[in-house]
Amino acid sequence: MNTEKTNTNQTDTRSNHPSSPPYGGEAGEVGAAIISVKNLCAGYDGRTVLRDVNLTVYERDFLGVIGPNGGGKTTLIKCILGLLKPTSGEIVYHCSPPCGGGVRGEASSLRMGYLPQYSSIDRKFPITVEEVVLSGLSGKKPLISRFTAQHREKARQVIARMGLDGLEQRAIGALSGGQLQRALLGRAIISDPQVVVLDEPGTYLDRHFEARLYELLADINRECAIILVSHDIGTVLQQVKSIACVNETLDYHPDTGISGEWLERNFNCPIELLGHGTLPHRVLGEHKH
Repeated sequence: MNTEKTNTNQTDTRSNHPSSPPYGGEAGEVGAAIISVKNLCAGYDGRTVLRDVNLTVYERDFLGVIGPNGGGKTTLIKCILGLLKPTSGEIVYHCSPPCGGGVRGEASSLRMGYLPQYSSIDRKFPITVEEVVLSGLSGKKPLISRFTAQHREKARQVIARMGLDGLEQRAIGALSGGQLQRALLGRAIISDPQVVVLDEPGTYLDRHFEARLYELLADINRECAIILVSHDIGTVLQQVKSIACVNETLDYHPDTGISGEWLERNFNCPIELLGHGTLPHRVLGEHKH
């Protein structure tokens, strides 16, 4: 992953060539570029939320997207997913066969899995764990056709991978928060995506289930890229490989070595990161106005 932005606070001596991997490491840690965001501007109702954003996502990358509330994190994700059209600039999807079936260079051409925010899920909807996971394969069959035996076998394997064995027929309303998140993560990965996008996956989870979620993500990252949006800065810095701070513009860091001064400057409040058990947490100091 890389950015081509010139007005950034990052201090990075590597080449900013779009094809250059964003960080060092063993061979094969990252691969070719799969998403290129170029000079992107976006907003709503005539109001600019993002401006001049440049970013490249690579195969097997693990990008953490952080930033203050209202800074544009969700807007960036909507643009990448093809749910919101930028007001200017472009997003290029570098599709290597087999593609997602859409027009090359568009969002539909890249296989993407999406785990939405917990609050957007209707837990009263009458659907089982198996049906949730299988729904991730809806694009693999005609609309009115039933799922095949092969589809159901793949769902069984994913459910087992998520640690949900025995819960296949349980309604989502009867699941714990951690179980529901794992079911939704199973839906996001069952189609063998090239990138998985997660929007605040740790919300409403206790520390035990959050730790399990990040164990699953580390395993999934061996197969595909991950873009993780979170307000929990401490956890993100411990889990991801690189960081993008979004606050109208995008400030990219090729690793997780971000100073407290940088965080305070970009979040407009002092932030102290503390380790706590297997996952750190953050403490926000008093805001200065």
